[in-house]
Formats: sequence, structure tokens, C-alpha cells
Amino acid sequence: MDKLKITGGTPLNGEIVISGAKNAALPILCAGLLTADTLRLTNVPQLRDVLTTQKLLQQMGVRVMTDNVHEFEITANQVDNLVASYELVKTMRASILVLGPMLARFGEATVSLPGGCAIGSRPVDQHIKGLEAMGAEIKIEHGYIKARASRLKGARIVTDMVTVTGTENLMMAAALAEGVTTIENAAREPEVVDLAECLTAMGAKIYGAGSDTITVEGVDRLHGGAHRVMPDRIETGTFLVAAAASRSHLVMRNTRADILDSVLDKLKEAGAHIEAGKDWISLDMKRRPTAVNIRTLPYPAFPTDMQAQFMILNTIAEGTGVITETIFENRFMHAPELSRMGASIETSGNTAITRGVAKLSAATVMATDLRASASLVIAGLIAEGDTTVDRIYHLDRGYEHIERKLSGVGAQIERIS
Repeated sequence: MDKLKITGGTPLNGEIVISGAKNAALPILCAGLLTADTLRLTNVPQLRDVLTTQKLLQQMGVRVMTDNVHEFEITANQVDNLVASYELVKTMRASILVLGPMLARFGEATVSLPGGCAIGSRPVDQHIKGLEAMGAEIKIEHGYIKARASRLKGARIVTDMVTVTGTENLMMAAALAEGVTTIENAAREPEVVDLAECLTAMGAKIYGAGSDTITVEGVDRLHGGAHRVMPDRIETGTFLVAAAASRSHLVMRNTRADILDSVLDKLKEAGAHIEAGKDWISLDMKRRPTAVNIRTLPYPAFPTDMQAQFMILNTIAEGTGVITETIFENRFMHAPELSRMGASIETSGNTAITRGVAKLSAATVMATDLRASASLVIAGLIAEGDTTVDRIYHLDRGYEHIERKLSGVGAQIERIS
């Protein structure tokens, strides 16, 4: 199992090219199921979760062509298996995103329930509720969702909670439904907007993406199309926090500032100097950060996927910071690992209180989930001595060539097999 060895204390300087967004690429890959024509995608990141999605689609009979860099061609004209098996779904919860497209186009789907998740419960009941409102007959048997519908029909759907994958699944299903579907309390994330833009390029009629009410006018069929996946805002934010924590100057290329307002505001509050253009963001940190208070909420508020990274920033900042996690109930598992490096963190329920220390000390630490992995890498960059981050397969699910990108701006980091 691979590990990362990091020698801390080296300032970073230079430019990092941001990859395509994992959380946009996965649903867009699944959208290829909605048409027999070819969907051409660019700026797709090389990640473990993308490879898992590719395998899942191929198991169904979808032809997936890729240059093994950033381009994919998805052709679902010979789908012969409408089952998403537990063996693949258990490794990636986003596999549930094949449910809506399969049901809408083929009239049936059998998808394994995703099972548990290290960072807390992520129920799929809102997916099922919405599809049933559109006329689907759904049963849960032996750990699988079994759905049927001769043709889905437009409906008014009000979700009980804001769910990104739920919104995406229902939006894809509604694209081929008969009539008009309205999704209220919809997720507003930029990744939802990116999926809507891809579906629109395929002939879908979608209005209101990016707001809390999305309207979809169903069409008889979708055609092929081309789409460039949006930049990864969480990867961008992670590297910006790394620059702020290490008191460095970095420029992010091929990214967008307009989808990172809450993160950039908190970095400025911490003392960072930030400039931005159409496709770049620059951060310069010349002093010890100031601790910031954070409360995670659905977009456009502060993202839960940036909570762990800001906890690192607070551990070496001046003052006391309070972090409140409202999205997932078990997302402070990185705190004990940081405490082993000398951080002062108290957790109680969904709240973590950090009291800044002058420095962190290197240690061997273990990653528990994707974003916790990233936070431990940042900790290693600023700690005294050599830090080893174990179980980094989590990192490979969401960060493309992270050690190569950090080495390119001066970090002393290497992967050890």
C-alpha cells in the first residue's frame, strides 16, 4: 500500500494547474447512458473514482474510449446489462448516479445500495422518493434497488434535504421523462450546473440550474455532444490552503474564483492576499495566519469538503477557531491524527475548537477519508521533520498527481510503495 513521505518546512512557490472536477466528471460520465450516440468529454481527471465509473459503465456494455490523459468518448448503443453490482458500488457511492439514466432510457435498473460511509450517512431515499413521484415502481431486495417504469412522467418533486447526487439523478431522469419535472429544494452546487450544461448540449431542456428550483422539460431522445468538465474547486481550495499554511506564494491556473467565494473570503480573513482573473487565482501569505470560524453548509456557503483543510490552517494560526460541521456527522476523524502532530483540538459532537500552536511536529499518520488525507498532507508540509501519510489510496480518489503537483512548486514529497 502506497504512502507519502513529506519533509516539512519548505516554502512553496510557483504555479499549479488545476484538474477537472471529480464531482462534476462522475455524473457527466453517467449521463452518457442517456443516449445511443457518442458523448465526448475533455478535462476529465485521472482519478481512482473515474476509473471505477469507467469499469461500471463497461460492465453494462458501454463502450468507453479514452486517451488515458483527460479525454473520454462514451457510447452506450449496446447496453446489455442493467445491473450495477455491489462489488463496484461499495467502493464509490457516486455509482448510484447510473440509476436515473438507466431507468429513464431503458425502463429498468438494478443498483446496489451503496452501504456505509466513513464520514457519515448519505441516504439515497431522496433519489427513490423523486423517481417514485415520476411513476417508477421501486423495491429494495437483498441490498439492491430494483426500479421499473414504462416511461417516467414529469412531476413536482420537493426534496426533504438538499442532496447533490439526488438532484443530479433526478435531473438526468427527468431529461427523458414525459412532460415537465420541477425539482424544488435542489442543490445549487456548480457541479450540478456543469451537468445541466452537458445535458443541454445533448439536447435536454433544463432551466434554473444553480438555483433551488430546477425545471426540466422532457424530450423523446437525447443526442451525442461534447463537453469540457469544469475545474475542481476543492482541489483549488486545498492548494490555496497549503500556500496559506506554509506562508507561501502560489498561483492556480485553469480554475475559477467565482465558484470559491466562501473559501476565498475565509482565506482573506486569515490574512492571505488574494488576486484573481478569469482562469487563475493567486495567493500570497507573508505572516502567521489568524484563526477563523467556519460553519459548513450547502453551496454557496462554506463547503464541507474544505473543512479538514481549514482545521490544519487553524492549528498553526494565531488565536482560537471554532469549526461547526453540519453536513456529515462523523467528519472529524482527522483531528486525533493532527493531535499526534502537536495540534490542540477539542471535539464535541459536530464542533471542533482549535487553539493555534507555534509549530507542528512530524509523525506517522493515517488517512481516514479523501479530504482528511489532503489535510494530513498539508500538515506534513508545515511540520518539522519527516511525516509519513499512510493509506493514501483515499487521495487517489480525488486528487490527480498530488505529489507531482506539490513537488513542482518546491515541496519535498515522494510516494513510497
